[in-house]
Amino acid sequence: MGDDSHPEEIPGVREALENNNNAAAAALIQQHLEQQNNIPLDIVITGESGSGKSSFVNALRGLSNDDEGAAPTGVTETTLEPAPYPHPDYPNVTLWDLPGIGTTKFPADKYLKLVGFEKFDFFIIISDTRFRENDVKLAKGIQRMKKKFYFVRSKVDNDIRGERGQRDFSAERTLTKIRDDCVHRLRRLGIESPQVFLVSSFELHLYDFSLLQQALQRDLPKNKRDALLFVMPNFNPEIIIKKKKTLKSKIKYYALGSAAGAAVPLPGLSIAVDAALLVGAVTHFVHAFGLDMPSLKRLSARTGVPYTDLCAVIISQLAAVEITGELLLKVVTQLGSVAALIAAEEASRLIPFIGIPVSMGLSFTTTYKILNLILTGLAEDAQKVFEKALV
Repeated sequence: MGDDSHPEEIPGVREALENNNNAAAAALIQQHLEQQNNIPLDIVITGESGSGKSSFVNALRGLSNDDEGAAPTGVTETTLEPAPYPHPDYPNVTLWDLPGIGTTKFPADKYLKLVGFEKFDFFIIISDTRFRENDVKLAKGIQRMKKKFYFVRSKVDNDIRGERGQRDFSAERTLTKIRDDCVHRLRRLGIESPQVFLVSSFELHLYDFSLLQQALQRDLPKNKRDALLFVMPNFNPEIIIKKKKTLKSKIKYYALGSAAGAAVPLPGLSIAVDAALLVGAVTHFVHAFGLDMPSLKRLSARTGVPYTDLCAVIISQLAAVEITGELLLKVVTQLGSVAALIAAEEASRLIPFIGIPVSMGLSFTTTYKILNLILTGLAEDAQKVFEKALV
């Protein structure tokens, strides 16, 4: 949901608030947030055996190839069964490692029906050399079935390394040559206006991965875009800014839900807020920015930057820990009276529009201000971690 959506759009919330049924309003808002955070997204990665599919699946899940739960690499394909790999932090997002069509005896359309194409949102077709006839057959089959596909040329870091020794070496020229070669070949095989993304699974912050992410985001239905955004590794500063903007647009829902469900004040805080909902919101922020302990450890393993060095640049006390009501209280009290007592200007403007009772207004604005301050701090930490790990 973007900034143009408003909490009263959640069916039944306005009626519940007008009838002073705060518990029902809080339950509806909580249900809405859970649905938004659990929208299924199913991504297929396919290509010939050895093309780098499994490494790409692992990279998108923030895993190294030798991590527990990683897709096995270097394994000869002997089965037609798609292998599902849920994201470790967002199990609603599943990456499917599909056997390349070259390993089957079926024509593309029959193959797609056999693997249950209708449940997949889009297909990424990978090659580490040149795209072949089988890749094109599959792309055409996907097109006929009204699904989206994307060509990814993998392992471009190997190509760059291989060319680096040459006297007139130019990385840009090497990349252009690879891209042009892939595009010409796909055209000859019958694909109109093909776009090829050059990617290294071990260096997502380089080459065309950001262009691929933008294309996927643009082509997905609106309700699935956030699911993709939150599982994306922080491969450049822009993705961190996008995550912050999207999370900020959800704060009004958390604030309204917290105010409506605030039967008991957070211990030590004079304003009643729903502690459980706050814990859920902050936990979501931390995971989306990759600042939870498992994500930071996986980033350390992938980049070779020691975990302690990554943690050393983090200022927020909410990163790399389990988020609890007690910890939030400690953090909130350190934010000072600004967070607890002064209504955020932005939040105040929302109150008349939402139509929440005056008695809930202070709780709403307090929660809104607290979450805004926490979100800003975590986004800054995500930026520092990115710079330490990848710059």
